[in-house]
Amino acid sequence: MQHQNKSTHVDNPADIELNKPSKARFLFLLFFFGIFIFAWAGCYNLWEHKYDPNKDVEIPENTLYEPKYK
Repeated sequence: MQHQNKSTHVDNPADIELNKPSKARFLFLLFFFGIFIFAWAGCYNLWEHKYDPNKDVEIPENTLYEPKYK
């Protein structure tokens, strides 16, 4: 008696390893959006921590460009 093991192999169409253009497109989009989100987050962080000038600061007269001494 011989047993013949007949296994059927069905390719999964969602597997990116089987479709090289789809894999390249996926990796490109992953890289692009990763860089985009990283840059956007950096710009947002800079915007949130920007320098706010304070106009109400008392400046001593002896530290001005042309100091006034008593």
